[in-house]
Amino acid sequence: MRYIPHTEEDTQQMLETIGVSSIRELFKEVPDALYRTEPLEVPSALDEHNLFRHLAAIAAENAHAQEWLNFMGAGAYDHFVPSIVGPIIGRGEFLSAYTPYQPEASQGLLQSIFEFQTMICELTGMEVANASMYDAATALAESALMACQITGRSKVVVSQAVHPHYRHALRTYLWTNSRELVELPLVNGITDREQIRTALDDQTACVIAQYPNFFGLIEPLSPLVSAAKDSGALSIICADPISLGVLKAPGEYDVDIVVGEGQSLGNSMGFGGPMLGLFACKQEHVRRIPGRIVGQTTDVEGRRGFVMTLRTREQDIRREKATSNICTNEALCALAATISMAALGKSGFRQVSETCAQKAHYAARALSALPGVSLRFPETPFFKEFVLQLPRNAESVRDHLLEQKILAGVPLGAFYPDMENCLLVCVTETRSKDDIDQFVDALGQTVQG
Repeated sequence: MRYIPHTEEDTQQMLETIGVSSIRELFKEVPDALYRTEPLEVPSALDEHNLFRHLAAIAAENAHAQEWLNFMGAGAYDHFVPSIVGPIIGRGEFLSAYTPYQPEASQGLLQSIFEFQTMICELTGMEVANASMYDAATALAESALMACQITGRSKVVVSQAVHPHYRHALRTYLWTNSRELVELPLVNGITDREQIRTALDDQTACVIAQYPNFFGLIEPLSPLVSAAKDSGALSIICADPISLGVLKAPGEYDVDIVVGEGQSLGNSMGFGGPMLGLFACKQEHVRRIPGRIVGQTTDVEGRRGFVMTLRTREQDIRREKATSNICTNEALCALAATISMAALGKSGFRQVSETCAQKAHYAARALSALPGVSLRFPETPFFKEFVLQLPRNAESVRDHLLEQKILAGVPLGAFYPDMENCLLVCVTETRSKDDIDQFVDALGQTVQG
């Protein structure tokens, strides 16, 4: 009990106040078989050297993306992180900084957030971006609620080619806010254009698509944006930021809101987190944007300075006026993204995007040339991910290749029941030609075995 400051008298007083007689009664929902009263069997302490050896032994049991061939994607991507990122985000001024409420003490962090917002606006072609969010899933869900607030409508239309996890989060957010969700069917892996206009009506707040979509395919945005405008709804696009080095920015299609996953911008995969939610929109919607915005101003002496301009969460303003329940930003992850984009520059960023596309297309051609293997959507353009149609169950193929230290991709049967033999493959700039050729040989032997 050395870390718990409460005395027995303190504990008993708290229990009496809430109306229970013991700690056990407080946690009565925990089954007896799981409730422990004796101390945990924790081994004795280790010195620093042996502790590092112990942790290294535990870590060695994991599949490390730098040691295994990684062709997995689906929202978490193995992109190169410039070496300058680690030393800068590891500085105490950034690593230990909390939310920068006091501008006089937080100019460096506030400026980094301002620069991040500026870069996201340039990347997406939008007019304003916030200081970041938890991840793409929550950013997407928050954007739908924002659209409902702006339009005064309650129906949200989303393509089935949007990441299944994002749609799951969206469904949960809308259910808790008594909103309706309608999913659009697919044709050849992309949103059915004919069904878009059929699904939209005078109660539709927004229509949502992913760019490129979950299958890596490039969705045509013009029909979606046009249909949304004609029905008085907003258009929301969940974009892969790396793809915007070569693809036309969503803002150029007159999209209303752009969200996305920023993990690929200077952040490692880290067991699936922490992620980095991106959120940008038109200037006219700035008062409805979730999260927070850092702005640029001048002090009484005319010197440039940065301040927290908008905070729309419940803790800062009256609850009925709040537009979001997002209580923080991913400031350190956003800083990593800012440093990475600055280190690459515009030409370097474009080169990364082009390299991803070129290597992915080389891999797709080689893999689909294997006997029994083909592209599921051969007629639709893709960026860095594509779907392979295999002659056998994709999960069994993935498991077999794991034995060869190859992360072959993501089997799609769990998300789309008619795609049990389909594998979603991702190729980033970090994969070499030898890596791809090795994967091709291994997959060929597996599907023929």
